[in-house]
Parts: sequence; C-alpha cells; structure tokens
Amino acid sequence: MEVQEILKAVQGGSLTLEEAELKLKLKPFEDLGFAKLDEHRAIRQGMQEVIYGASKTPEQILTIAQKMDENGCKNILITRMKPEAAELVKTKLDLFYDPLSRIGIVNRESVDSGNGRIVVVSGGTSDMPVCEEAALTLEALGNKVDRIYDVGVAGLHRLLANLEPIMAANVVIAVAGMEGALASVVGGLVDVPVIAVPTSVGYGASFKGVSALLSMLNSCASGTAVVNIDNGFGAAVMASRINHMKGKNG
Repeated sequence: MEVQEILKAVQGGSLTLEEAELKLKLKPFEDLGFAKLDEHRAIRQGMQEVIYGASKTPEQILTIAQKMDENGCKNILITRMKPEAAELVKTKLDLFYDPLSRIGIVNRESVDSGNGRIVVVSGGTSDMPVCEEAALTLEALGNKVDRIYDVGVAGLHRLLANLEPIMAANVVIAVAGMEGALASVVGGLVDVPVIAVPTSVGYGASFKGVSALLSMLNSCASGTAVVNIDNGFGAAVMASRINHMKGKNG
C-alpha cells in the first residue's frame, strides 16, 4: 500500500490509525540472506528498489523479483541482466526482457505520471544499448519518451531535422561516444536540462569513453550535467526526477 492510499483509507474510515501505523512500520527492509530488500524506498524516494543484475546469480535475481512481486510491485526494473537470468525469471514471473540494453522489467505496465516528455538522443547507432537502457528505465519510472537516434555531429543536418521534439522536451538525455560533441550541440539549442551520457564507443584514443566523458565535463553549454560512462540508468533516474518535480509548497 502506498502512503497516500494508507492515509486515504484512514480518512475514509476503512483503516484505523493503529492499523495504518503498523503498515507504515512493517518491514522497512526484508533480509533475504544474500540481500536486504529495501521495501520503504518508494516511500522515501518515490521509486522502488532497482535490481542491479550484473553481479548477481540468476537465482538471486529471481528471489528478489519474486519477493517484490509478492509485495504487489509493478515495473520491477532489473538492469544489466544476463540472458540466462532472463530465461530463469521468465519461468516464474511475467518478464519483459530487452537483450540489447539488458533491461528486464517484471509486471511491466505503461504509466505516464510525469510533467512532460523526455527525449533520448544519440550520436550513433552504436550508442543504442545505452540509449535503450535509459529509455526503458524512463518508461518503467512513468515517463513518456521520444527516441531520436543516430543524429551525431558528423551529419549535423540529421539533428537539425529533429529540433521540434527536442526543443519541446522537458528533459533531454544526450548519449554519445567518440568525442562526445553531441551534448554540447544539444545543450546550446534547448532551454531545459540536458543530461549527457558518454559511451565507451570509439577508437583507441577514445580510451573506452574517457575522451567523451572529459569533453562533456568541459562543455561550454550551460545547463548540461554529466553521468558516468555508459550509465544510461543513472541518467534516466535523474531525468525522471526532474520530470516529476513538484514545488515543496505545492
């Protein structure tokens, strides 16, 4: 039960004050032995715990996802999920899996709770795994997403042909490898936050994304922030929070 639902139940008389207090206190986390599932994260942060799948066994991922499913969670997000883990989880739960981004979503639902649209724009097709990690995360967190891929600075006319949706966005995520110039170009065109994601795409002197990272950190386009190399998930969480912001005083 979400906090607002509990409060409404108390207001409507279907839940006593004592019952509501118990629900709010109950199991702030659950000890699964190998992991401690943070069941109050959605109350504190507005989003439930996300399962980082890269270093977990398929069985560990399944156990965590099953417990979240038992608690009524929807859009259970699993990042960096290996195909063998997806195969196991699919036998027990309703799993959507995208092998390109390695994103898994259990009990996937379409929700639009944001204040506007978010655009994910990429320099090249090779950046798509990171782009899709961002885009699918955004959708799981309740955002409407526009994907504009392969519009890097090597063919600037491709970007300029897509200015309308980019300039209408509430937040833009700019994903690029090589020299990472796309973020600066986009940052110089829009009046909304730009979150730059350097990727490890590039030849030898790109140093597996370090060149793009440094270029983006040194961008002269104001209003551009940067996350770590290949961190589409981190960019998506930040963009989602911006897109869901409400004034503290209403």
